[in-house]
Amino acid sequence: MTTAAIDPVYFLLVDDLEENLLALEALLRRDGLVLLKARTGSDALELLLRHEIALALVDVQMPGMDGFELAELMRGTERTRRVPIIFLTAGNSDWNRRFRGYEAGAVDFLHKPLEPDILRSKAGVFFELGRQRQELARQRDELRTATEENARLLRESRKHAEALAEAGRRKDEFLAMLAHELRNPLAPVRNAVEILRLAAPTEKAAYNAREIIARQVAHMARLVDDLLDVARIVRGQIRLLPKECDLAQLVRQTAEDHRPTLTKAGLTLGVYVPDRPLPVSGDPVRLAQMVGNLLHNAGKFTPSGGRVEVTVASDSASDSAIVTVRDNGTGMDSNVLAGLFEPFNQGVQNLDRSQGGLGLGLALVRGLVELHGGSATAESEGLGLGSTFTLRLPMTSNVAADHSPTAGQPETLEVSGLGILVIEDNQDAAESLRMLLTLLGHRVNVAFDSQTGLAAAHEFRPDVVLSDLGLPGGTDGFGVARAMRADPALAGAYLIALSGYGQEEDRQRTQEAGFDRHLIKPVELDCLQETLAAVPRRDRLSRV
Repeated sequence: MTTAAIDPVYFLLVDDLEENLLALEALLRRDGLVLLKARTGSDALELLLRHEIALALVDVQMPGMDGFELAELMRGTERTRRVPIIFLTAGNSDWNRRFRGYEAGAVDFLHKPLEPDILRSKAGVFFELGRQRQELARQRDELRTATEENARLLRESRKHAEALAEAGRRKDEFLAMLAHELRNPLAPVRNAVEILRLAAPTEKAAYNAREIIARQVAHMARLVDDLLDVARIVRGQIRLLPKECDLAQLVRQTAEDHRPTLTKAGLTLGVYVPDRPLPVSGDPVRLAQMVGNLLHNAGKFTPSGGRVEVTVASDSASDSAIVTVRDNGTGMDSNVLAGLFEPFNQGVQNLDRSQGGLGLGLALVRGLVELHGGSATAESEGLGLGSTFTLRLPMTSNVAADHSPTAGQPETLEVSGLGILVIEDNQDAAESLRMLLTLLGHRVNVAFDSQTGLAAAHEFRPDVVLSDLGLPGGTDGFGVARAMRADPALAGAYLIALSGYGQEEDRQRTQEAGFDRHLIKPVELDCLQETLAAVPRRDRLSRV
């Protein structure tokens, strides 16, 4: 354990005779005491201004400035006015001289020749007082430091408390919005299901019910996909599949894909894209997602009769492509703009708002554009004055356009006519998938656990197996795939994993187990049809 260094105590000895100074030094010398010596009043004043003096022993009779005059100067200076003075005099004990000395600030008079014990005793008192003043000063400094540190900690704790409160508030708002957004599509889905369950619904009622279910399920799937994408970006687990592409053509196509939705909302869409290619290196799916999110956002916050414009341009100075989505909708004030690209942040937080959404679309835009080496910004002149969103992406030198047919693809079957085994423990999910595949023209068997599924596969000899991964019956979907790959009678089946998990490590596990494809629930019909259409003919022929 270390102890704090102790500062020395300073005494000032003032006498015009060197021998007197040496004598005083010999009498007063002790550990921790520094004796400063001066032979004139001016030298003494200089030392007083440079050091913290605990006691001044001053000879009265000195040439030039005597001891009384030095004392009066000391009392007239703020720094030295409280320094205790003991006068040393060889003169008589004239009461007038004593009165003048006390008036000048002396605490004592000692007559020469000095009594050593008396001098040491009186000096010892001031030495201890000096030590105590140092300790008090140290404690005062420590107290001030502690007070400042406590104040800093208090400020930080308040900031943390405010941040936690804000995080809690945003979490509560998010959970409320999540419940609201999931209940919104669930309600019409439930109603549509009830319509279909009614006896002999009219053709128009059944059609409307199907359309409601399709729209609301797509909305719910978008919410879940947005949540997963944000989580992947935060964890750094999202992977891009970049290639050279024409940003102008990509934006034009994305805008046209969104035109029907915007038109149905009563909005006009303007698309201003150059005829020449704007080459960028990026993931086309993610680039389209960014532009689509901005168009979707503009559509949400622009009332019927408004206009949305999407523009693509190039900036030669920064060698970047610029995508701008502008609307004349509700606009934003400055405090909304500050956190606009943060997850779950929205300008409108009340649950009865018509726009809906979880506030994830713009957060995804920022995360994805930064993964592409670009940036996203937003501007608005205020409420009611519309908004402008800008994406900047680095351009490349050329677009590699290859329109030739892909070589080496295996011959594929028609979309219909496959023998398909569905292994799924959720009976509603299994039966609905069976009905859907049957409507598409396939022959379908269903099993609800792994052992029944393996037995059904031996009997049915399917072309394709659609298997859930979380299965009862002694093994999971991974075990089913490994067992089929190890069985010569089933090894040629095309295995498709069905899972709610879509991380890269999940896909890697299914591939290692022997699956040919990994599809994420709920599977879109187009994706399912494309997957089935790509089943190689040779697999089916090997089992004929």
